[in-house]
Amino acid sequence: MGGKQTEDKVHSILNATTVQDVWERMLGYVQESGFTHVLYGSTKFHTDSGFGNDNDHLFLTNHGPDYMQGYFLEGRYRNGPMVHWALNNVGTCSWAWVGENFDQMSEQEREVSMYNASRGVTAGYTIAFQNALKRAKGAVGMSVEPFVGTQEQADAIWAKEGREIELICGVAHLKIITMPMPQRLLTSRQREVLEWICDGKTVADTAQILGLNKATVEKHLRLARESLGVSTTAQAVLKASFQNQIFTF
Repeated sequence: MGGKQTEDKVHSILNATTVQDVWERMLGYVQESGFTHVLYGSTKFHTDSGFGNDNDHLFLTNHGPDYMQGYFLEGRYRNGPMVHWALNNVGTCSWAWVGENFDQMSEQEREVSMYNASRGVTAGYTIAFQNALKRAKGAVGMSVEPFVGTQEQADAIWAKEGREIELICGVAHLKIITMPMPQRLLTSRQREVLEWICDGKTVADTAQILGLNKATVEKHLRLARESLGVSTTAQAVLKASFQNQIFTF
C-alpha cells in the first residue's frame, strides 16, 4: 500500500467524529494487512506506582470476551510482558521478544505469557506511542490468527506493511486522545457548570449565569464528581480536562 490509498486512510481517520468511528477504521485497515486481532489501550493517569483505576483506561479490541475476561477483567494486562515493554519504550517490537526474554521475566509476566499461549495469542507486533504528557501512555498490539498464525507470518506482514500500519495507528491514537473518553461521559449541564467553575466563577456566579439556583448547580457538580470518580470539584475540573470532556463541544 502507499501513496493515495494511505492518504485516504489517514484522512478517513482524521474525519472520524467518535472514538468508535476511529477504532473501526483503524481496525479495518490493520486487518486488511493480515493481522486479525487488535488491542488498543491508552490512559492519561499512569504513574510509576501503577496503572491506577481501570475505569481511567480506554481499551478497544476485537478479541473475544473469553480472552478479555482473563486478560483484562482479571487484571493480567497489568503484568503483560509487552505492556511492560510499551511502558518503557517508544516504537515497535516483534512478539519474538517475549520468547527471547522469557527467562528474565518475573513470575507474573511468565504467567501472562502462558495465559496468552493457552489462548493462541503469541504472534504479532506492538506499537508504543510517543506521548507529550508525562502520565499519558498508549500502545496497540496486533496479532495473527490464534493457534494458526506464526511469528514468521507476522514478521512478513510487518516487513511489507509495517510502515503504513505504524502511520495509521499513530494517527488513530493521536485522534483518540483528543476526543472525550467513551466511559462515564458527563452530561451537557455537568460540563457547563464545570467550565464556569474552571473559569473562576463561584457556585453563586454560575447559578446566576445559567439561570439556576445554587442547589441545582451543587447537584450537577456532585454528579460530575461521582461520574469522574473524584472527591473535589478541583479534581473534577482537572480530570474532565484530561479526558477532553470540557471546552470541546
